[in-house]
Amino acid sequence: MLQHQHAAHCESGVISSLLSHHGLPVSEPMALGLSNALAFAYLPFIKLNGQPLVAYRLPPRAIIKGLTKRLGVKVRYQTFRDPIKGTEALEAAVAEGQPVGLQTSVFWLPYFPEDMRFHFNAHNLIVYGKQDREFLVSDPVFESPVTIKSRDLLRARFAKGALAPKGMMYHLDSVPDNIDYVRVVPDAILKNWRVMTKAPLPIIGIRGIQYMAKKIANIDKGFSDDRSRKLYLGHIVRMQEEIGTGGAGFRFIYASFLQEAGKLLDDPTLLEASEMMTSTGDSLREFALSLAQLCRKNNDPVSGASTASKQLSACGEQEAEIWKLLASWAKQKH
Repeated sequence: MLQHQHAAHCESGVISSLLSHHGLPVSEPMALGLSNALAFAYLPFIKLNGQPLVAYRLPPRAIIKGLTKRLGVKVRYQTFRDPIKGTEALEAAVAEGQPVGLQTSVFWLPYFPEDMRFHFNAHNLIVYGKQDREFLVSDPVFESPVTIKSRDLLRARFAKGALAPKGMMYHLDSVPDNIDYVRVVPDAILKNWRVMTKAPLPIIGIRGIQYMAKKIANIDKGFSDDRSRKLYLGHIVRMQEEIGTGGAGFRFIYASFLQEAGKLLDDPTLLEASEMMTSTGDSLREFALSLAQLCRKNNDPVSGASTASKQLSACGEQEAEIWKLLASWAKQKH
């Protein structure tokens, strides 16, 4: 039976658990690092609750797809138009003892605390069995396994809206016996460097971080009042710290990947980069705290925007130095 693993993030946690279940132990940090999914994007043309999408990672499923492709893992994905057929396929899989990954909507998962439920349709979890009318669930963001009634899971799997899951389920068909870390670590780092530094648009990667910093610095323009300004700043905090786009948390996970890889390869450069990335995560947390303070009832969001902008800009500069170091290392090893 699948062993539940508590993780910091749903997608990296799910694929780590599935691989470990199939005999290839991969930690959550290693899963994120080898997927080369660390990123930044400020997307004003994609709205979430009327605000621009801010992402600190590549789009949903990029971790699973990036990691499995790099490791040579074969994954079978299925979506369904008919919710009944989707439920039957899930029941058949778990009846055979097959743990199944699912894409779901957080809003319809009743085991989430009510104040944590929101319309986000790309939450990943594992179903590994069924007892009576309840599915057994390993949701990596919870410390222990949970259960969910069939009708509630059906709602979560077939929720409408952005990133609608369409009953998405997936399982691993084949897994290699081992991982060639000497080959895959430099390859993953080099590709992630390209994501962060070579994107053609100024709203992606390091340039994207600086782009958002300028937006915050000019918050007195483009908003009619302080309420709308605070909503904007609060949205940035939520995208960074609460919704599954990563933020500072993903920087800490990536720092753990660099530390783990540094120990596996006995390489001091990766250990140095790990410490630098941890520092960037700390700086991002301080930036989020500054924005949260500006959103308080009696605070003026315009007066403190310049300081917060400089904090974020410094985070971008920190990451630029990290990726310069990592790119130089990876090119030597590649």
